[in-house]
Amino acid sequence: MKIAVLVKQVPDTDEERRLDPASGLLDRLAGENVADEINERALEVALSHKDSHKGTEVVVISLGPESVTKALRKVLSMGADSAVHVLDEALAGADAGRTAVVLAAAVKQAGVDLVVAGNESTDGRGGVVPAMVAEQLGLPHLSFLDAVEISAGSVTGERGTDSGSMVVSAPLPAVISVTERSAEARFPNFRGIMMAKRKPLSVVSLADLGMDPDFAGMGRSVVVTTSARPLRTAGKKIVDEGNAGTRLAEFLVAEQLV
Repeated sequence: MKIAVLVKQVPDTDEERRLDPASGLLDRLAGENVADEINERALEVALSHKDSHKGTEVVVISLGPESVTKALRKVLSMGADSAVHVLDEALAGADAGRTAVVLAAAVKQAGVDLVVAGNESTDGRGGVVPAMVAEQLGLPHLSFLDAVEISAGSVTGERGTDSGSMVVSAPLPAVISVTERSAEARFPNFRGIMMAKRKPLSVVSLADLGMDPDFAGMGRSVVVTTSARPLRTAGKKIVDEGNAGTRLAEFLVAEQLV
């Protein structure tokens, strides 16, 4: 079995993130960029299956600037077998739709049985790319899985609901996305770090994927205006004079919190 894991490089969540006021895009030079933690959990799903099924091959696929190489070497050191980095100037500022089209093309070229992704990135929080990739590939999609079990011809997962949980399944090939409740990612060991330097990491362009930079006229999202986040103001202090409960309830109702 061959499993593809979609990996995105994002700004470190421990640092402040901001938009570039000139372009309206995320400023990726303002701090450290790392592999998204939710994608590392997705990788853990694939590696856990590989641990018990030795014929499994795991390839990680990412789209982004040259700095993505660092993130891919990190996930290779965790145990992935190879990596594909889609790098093309025409993809600068790509929105979810264009990203999904390209990732789907890379997945199709890799020829995999299962695609595993995080449910949403920590920078954009869109949560739509896995579904879009599945649509582009014409494959079933199981979303927001808290636990995953992979078999020879199908994939099964548990998804949380407002009233409990449900078990869902789909035949392979398929696309799945996992939540932060899925298995915690393993740490790279010294042997994995050394081996990662020798593992294949392919850099491909849109032309290599057989795609036109204009995507056959496909439109793209454009940021029209941006504004800085307002500074946090001091909170309102309520002194209990016998009516604190009433005032608190009034505040919650006014803010539509209840």
